[in-house]
Amino acid sequence: MTAAPPASASRAKILPAALVCLAAPAFFVLETPWLGWLLLVLGAGGAWLLERSRIPTPALPTVPAGTRPLAEADGGHRAASLTRDLSLIAIGMLIVSVIPLAAELDNLAMLRFTLALGGAVAVPYLVSRFVYRDRAIRFPWRTGRRWGRLQWGWLVAVLVLGWLILPFYFITSGVYQNWPVVDTPDLIARLFVGVGAVGIWDELFFICTVFALLRRHFPDALANVLQAVVFVSFLWELGYREWGPVLTIPFALLQGFIFLRTHSLAYVVTVHLLFDAVVFAVLVHAHNPGLLPVFLV
Repeated sequence: MTAAPPASASRAKILPAALVCLAAPAFFVLETPWLGWLLLVLGAGGAWLLERSRIPTPALPTVPAGTRPLAEADGGHRAASLTRDLSLIAIGMLIVSVIPLAAELDNLAMLRFTLALGGAVAVPYLVSRFVYRDRAIRFPWRTGRRWGRLQWGWLVAVLVLGWLILPFYFITSGVYQNWPVVDTPDLIARLFVGVGAVGIWDELFFICTVFALLRRHFPDALANVLQAVVFVSFLWELGYREWGPVLTIPFALLQGFIFLRTHSLAYVVTVHLLFDAVVFAVLVHAHNPGLLPVFLV
């Protein structure tokens, strides 16, 4: 059995990780790139100094059930490195930060989103797999277990809660105007594709990358809070402003919790896509009053 890390080591790791995660609000909320870069450097540099000081760390990290051993390509186990893992998170955030996240539906904007968001998932995965050779990032689509009544019930609840809450939020706050007007079939189709694609990406990056990497060093609850900081900051720049964090913070935390319980990327993606289906319908309704007369607002 692997010994638990000393409390001093765990506490010491929090500051570098928090600095890296706080780069997200610097990039996406304050929109101050230099501050984001500084926080990433301080966080990754602090992790490197911490590991250089030889503070004891666990020989084997805690990984989700059903995953294969780390560094399987090396033919053995390898201790998780905070520096490596924070660098992967930093790489992803840096790639996303190079583009404006304002929702746009023209061809160039959609290509820009595709390349940046795709790269933010692919590059950390490839670096982990082929440079660090530790298989730290995985995408467990199937678990081999059927969804139970509680899981199916939550899918229904997501639709009902979205129908009740989202129209009130988007319309009364005016944040629907952060998305472009969609008043033609072509624009509506583009919005549908864009909302769904970003929703899938959210789970690939924030849950399967950021959250998974943080879980190798921190208790699940703390790792979940840290990933939520990154998740909610991204959603803010995307358009979920005003009192949006009242909705997006619980959503980000719930998605992390659900992944802990199910270990299923398929399920958290399904939850997110159902939520985003309501978001899509509300945006169409807000820009075209009377077109979808199914909402209370």
